[in-house]
Amino acid sequence: MESIKKVGFFLGICIFSSCAWLQSEQPMHLQSGLYRATIYRPDGIGIPFQLAVADSGGKTIAFIINGAERIEIDSIVEHHQHFQLHMPLFNSDFVGLALNDGTLQGQWIRHLPDSDQHFFFRAIPDTARFDVHRPARFNISGTWATYYLRSGRKDTAFAVGLLHQEGHQLWGTFMHSDGDDRYLAGVVDGDTLKLSTFNGGDLYLYTAFIADDHTLRDGRFYSGYAGYARWWARKDSTAHLPNALSLTTVIPGKELLDFRFPDLNGDTVALHDFRGKVVLVEIMGSWCPNCMDETAFLSQLYDRYHDRGLQILALAYERSADIPASRQAVMSFQRRFHVAYPMLLTGVAYNDPRMIEKTLPNIQHFQAFPTTLFIDKSGRIRYIHTGFAGPGTGTYYTQTIHEFQSLIDTLLHE
Repeated sequence: MESIKKVGFFLGICIFSSCAWLQSEQPMHLQSGLYRATIYRPDGIGIPFQLAVADSGGKTIAFIINGAERIEIDSIVEHHQHFQLHMPLFNSDFVGLALNDGTLQGQWIRHLPDSDQHFFFRAIPDTARFDVHRPARFNISGTWATYYLRSGRKDTAFAVGLLHQEGHQLWGTFMHSDGDDRYLAGVVDGDTLKLSTFNGGDLYLYTAFIADDHTLRDGRFYSGYAGYARWWARKDSTAHLPNALSLTTVIPGKELLDFRFPDLNGDTVALHDFRGKVVLVEIMGSWCPNCMDETAFLSQLYDRYHDRGLQILALAYERSADIPASRQAVMSFQRRFHVAYPMLLTGVAYNDPRMIEKTLPNIQHFQAFPTTLFIDKSGRIRYIHTGFAGPGTGTYYTQTIHEFQSLIDTLLHE
């Protein structure tokens, strides 16, 4: 406890002094290796992930690891025992101390538009993501019909769980109508499921009791600063979500769409400039993990179809309505995913309750980032795809790719 107090004292000085030591030219490299990093919520719940640190030609590099996913940390600054790991896409930082035994300790600071959230974290070298005390009693690989009951609510939410188990190792994700949980990794410890993920912004922990190979119960789901839900699931190979093309719809009689927004250079781009082309409009935000998956795919799609008459436009809804701040965030996102198509700034925050009314009044029942509008050559909305099943969903990702390509081919051949 005393060491935690010392770290808190140091961090308090660092936060109020803008961490001037981070500008020092006296680096000290963090210890290379694989760490179990744990972020602790205010309620004491610890959510683990794996952190890999390595030396590359005298420069420290680091990655967040969730199963098959590796997320490079963009900026690392070190001075003596102090360090800062900065992730601009999610506007968050790890700031802390490297202790003599190799442990990293400090705070994860999540920067929100009007405040910061502070979490204590500790990273222990050469330690697995979860401890395993008992052999796995069951193999729970398969598709699961999953139900959530969130704190303070009486209605349940539905998801499709996709789990793959090898021995005690467990991987998977949960697909929701508004997107998936991306890459979850964990273990089966006796009759207990443990899964977690951290991507720089989202923070999830699943636990559950495995009653048998087709029943999960007494589940606990922890998300972010204070999110909590109970959950349970049954194995069901036929479990599925509503059709992603049926959730967000066009207001009858308002199929013809037009808009104009500035791009990252400040030049105005209007949808009607692309009449005669098929246009995909990506409703996204640089803060949105599922948007990262869709953007990576759309960038490949753009390279393949652009010369055949496809145009893609991204409409960015950022953490605030501040255009300069939004421009910096989206430019960082653009560089990370090598986006060649125009990214436009709406000047409307993603949490504005009138977001769609202000920018895209032609559509209704909007519910997810990302959402993609398929616009035909005459400028009319033909299809609207809600959410995006990313690569963590396996065959569902493949199906989504084929669906996008089929819709584009149909519109291009008209």
